[in-house]
Amino acid sequence: SSLGTYAIHKFVQHKENSEKLHFIESTDPLDVAYRLSKIDLEHAFFIIISKSGGTVETISNLKYIASKIAIDKTNAVAITELDSMLASFATANEMEIFEIPKNVGGRFSVFSPVGLLPLAIMGVNIDELLNGCKEVSDSFFSKGDYYEGIMNKARFMVENKNRFNINVVFSYSSLLEGFNKWYIQLWGESLGKININKTKQGLTPIGLLGPVDQHSFLQLVMEGKRDKTITFIKVEDFENELEVPDISLPGLEKLDYLNNIKFKDLINMQADATIEAINDLKDIPCDVITIERVDEYNIAKLMFGYQLLTSVIGRFVQINTYDQPGVEAGKIILKNNLKK
Repeated sequence: SSLGTYAIHKFVQHKENSEKLHFIESTDPLDVAYRLSKIDLEHAFFIIISKSGGTVETISNLKYIASKIAIDKTNAVAITELDSMLASFATANEMEIFEIPKNVGGRFSVFSPVGLLPLAIMGVNIDELLNGCKEVSDSFFSKGDYYEGIMNKARFMVENKNRFNINVVFSYSSLLEGFNKWYIQLWGESLGKININKTKQGLTPIGLLGPVDQHSFLQLVMEGKRDKTITFIKVEDFENELEVPDISLPGLEKLDYLNNIKFKDLINMQADATIEAINDLKDIPCDVITIERVDEYNIAKLMFGYQLLTSVIGRFVQINTYDQPGVEAGKIILKNNLKK
């Protein structure tokens, strides 16, 4: 449930805010110890999130923190289903409870209290997030511009799913690292299913960051097996004027053509060059999404659009896009082993 929140937080984190948001969600002891060492527990506010109310990672960390300080209405709230064990704990400690609707899975929950509450506390403009969602929703459900784009992309991916079963998102901004992680969860957990005809379905998501991954995965794209689609995501205006200074360095004079280039232009020129190189091959499906600027409105449009795209593909391949039965077996085995 945290990946959507992290995606938005990562995208707008360059904005000034005195608060710090920490995600404590692992059972890796070194990671837990490190993250908690960075937090003043006595002055922290805890948002405890678990849809089922019994998530192992959430409850394990809650128990550890509760052994160090009291967790109650003064320093914590819970986000969960109203009939969960976590809700019972919150009620016993007079904590505020925010409901996760039963029909909203974690990967789709970023625009519910799961994402909106922590983001609001961090000073993120919630109105602009919801305005971005509304623009995409209104356009899609009135069969406007977003409808045509989403339906055409979904149709292409389904019609070519046996040939191009790997879908690469190549994001040209480090701020989209969180989006990439959320996309992998959304795509994989939603579309990897057995459909009504008992046929296994699934498209494999890969998230890359440009320009860094030009020096790793791009070689496989260019000369490897033709089983991938590529979606490039660019930022039109980073609203930052940082530039390469007009200086010469000994031994590097032949690279002075970089002088006076703004970094925001440089990264988009790198993206455009990669896009052109792929399109020149004429056998790799490639499309480009351009984000106007780095703000809440635009990241919401991107994420809500991908939620709709995922849902449409799920309908086309006749699966339940919103459950995740494949992960339950491991949970049951773990629970039984822990009870031994």
